[in-house]
Amino acid sequence: TSVLLVKPVDARGSETFACGTMGGESPQRNIVTSSPKCNQMHRTPRLLIITRNLPPLIGGMERLNWHIAQELSNYAEVTVIGPRGSAALAPPRVTIHEARTSKLSSFLVRGLFSGIVIARSWRPAVVLAGSGLTAPLVVLAAKLSGAKSAVYTHGLDLVVKHPVYRMVWLRFIARADIVLVNSSATRELAVQAGIDPHRIRLVHPGVALPMNTTAENESFRQQHHLGDSKLLISVGRLTQRKGIREFVRGVLPKVVARFPNCRFVVVGGSPANALAAPAQSVESIREAAAEAGVAESVVFVGSVSDQELSAAFRSADVHVFPVREVPGDPEGFGMVAIEAAAHGLATVAYRTGGVPDAVSDGRSGRLVDPGDEGDFARAVIELLDQPLEPEATVAFARGFAWDCVGKRLARALNLRVSQDVLTGASHPPN
Repeated sequence: TSVLLVKPVDARGSETFACGTMGGESPQRNIVTSSPKCNQMHRTPRLLIITRNLPPLIGGMERLNWHIAQELSNYAEVTVIGPRGSAALAPPRVTIHEARTSKLSSFLVRGLFSGIVIARSWRPAVVLAGSGLTAPLVVLAAKLSGAKSAVYTHGLDLVVKHPVYRMVWLRFIARADIVLVNSSATRELAVQAGIDPHRIRLVHPGVALPMNTTAENESFRQQHHLGDSKLLISVGRLTQRKGIREFVRGVLPKVVARFPNCRFVVVGGSPANALAAPAQSVESIREAAAEAGVAESVVFVGSVSDQELSAAFRSADVHVFPVREVPGDPEGFGMVAIEAAAHGLATVAYRTGGVPDAVSDGRSGRLVDPGDEGDFARAVIELLDQPLEPEATVAFARGFAWDCVGKRLARALNLRVSQDVLTGASHPPN
């Protein structure tokens, strides 16, 4: 019988979850099979997810929540309340009810109303917030329907300094029955925020393991006129925390001095409607590059599709993740480093926030002390001279494969159901 092993991580009671198999029955403690009012009617647990972070919006959080819904549909009937346009992109077996808006304030209002209506009529076992942003909606909907409430936190949603956020949102996060955290660093932030350690569950985000498509890799280089240059790549929103301007000013010149034909490809744009993430504009990064004498080495490609992103990873020689320590804006995990590793691409990153959970020093990349630009440049040059074994890098990423992460999430949310029960699962009417 496939089960999940539960391992304590500290004396305060928080737990981490790992994949595994063992014979015999699974532990029965704290297993939820349905909400109290529909135990006799449904053998399959029901899960309601409320999140604004879903495709067609673009970003790592959006991909994360899409995969969470997809994987948890193997363990529960899943319904999601998402933004405008998300229903057309729903994973198989998942029903999405659109809040008919992508605007943040409107989504919170409409999401709250829809969440309460669906939760009271459908009676899910668990209501899950894709981030701290929708925690008030989830806790209220769960309370009014007799469900358990859960919030997946990512670091920033625990340290926002705005007084209204701390008075309202943070209190609702603390009231959730289960608080999921994406890294060891985020777990510490949750404890510091006053969340009961016994409610905290550590579940790292997952990664989709890619197929090898050499033709697409060559196409990416041709499309952006990159030739056979050594390629560094950065992927993500252009916020101050990501440190791209500082990398261009303080690190890239040292790398270009060693490899004059090196190109730095920047994938992503400035954030829109971010919780609290000051941006670095493309113009300011270009100016820094010009001042440092490396303007010709920097290539901006903007936002790309998942297929193009996979080709970009496979085309690159090193992924750089120069995350800075910015007060009030921590790096919760560093999912992009796992995505790079899944493509056999090593990462160089500063050892800050949750990044050490996402980069295995010497196996999937190199970790450097925060702010040490000289060591960062040396680590990049070393990997360009002598790359890590791609097989070892991919093997590290396999520990974050979505099927395994789905099991960890199901166990953390106390969802347990056999696969054969899922046939004919019912969802609330559209």
